[in-house]
Amino acid sequence: MICNGSRVTLEFDPIEEAGRQWAAHFDACHVPPMQAITSVMRVQQVWLARLNEALAPLGLTFARYEALMLLYFSRTGALPLGKIGTRLQVHPASVTNLIDGLERDGLAAREPHPSDRRTTLARITATGRELARAATAELHAIRFGTNLPVRELDTITAILRRARIEAGDFEPGK
Repeated sequence: MICNGSRVTLEFDPIEEAGRQWAAHFDACHVPPMQAITSVMRVQQVWLARLNEALAPLGLTFARYEALMLLYFSRTGALPLGKIGTRLQVHPASVTNLIDGLERDGLAAREPHPSDRRTTLARITATGRELARAATAELHAIRFGTNLPVRELDTITAILRRARIEAGDFEPGK
């Protein structure tokens, strides 16, 4: 094991080892899907850690950054809390916690929906817009935590898009 600051680099490929173990204990035909899914999950954890590390000096996590950017890109600067949860694919309690944190830091504010009394909106503040731009500049500076060539990133995006379509994540062409 090699320490890189707060990160630890393993001396072996854990996905390859899992594949070896899987093949020894189960039907080998199950190794490719297990390795693919486990690889995606592991890379997600690695990249998320890098993003959180880059955003920490700004007082953000990647989850808070995503919520802030949803508000930043919205047409009016505000979205219903339920819509935020749907777009981020998180539980309503998680949206409440995200918006609580953004609100506490003066980055967003809750307000009533103008035509639906049952709905609460989260609205980005001017301070939130400034921080969103600064945080985006930080993420651009580290290429969102990856040094893979653009061609490979495009391939990954295309493959995962097909996987998301297959999983019913969205309707293509809409």
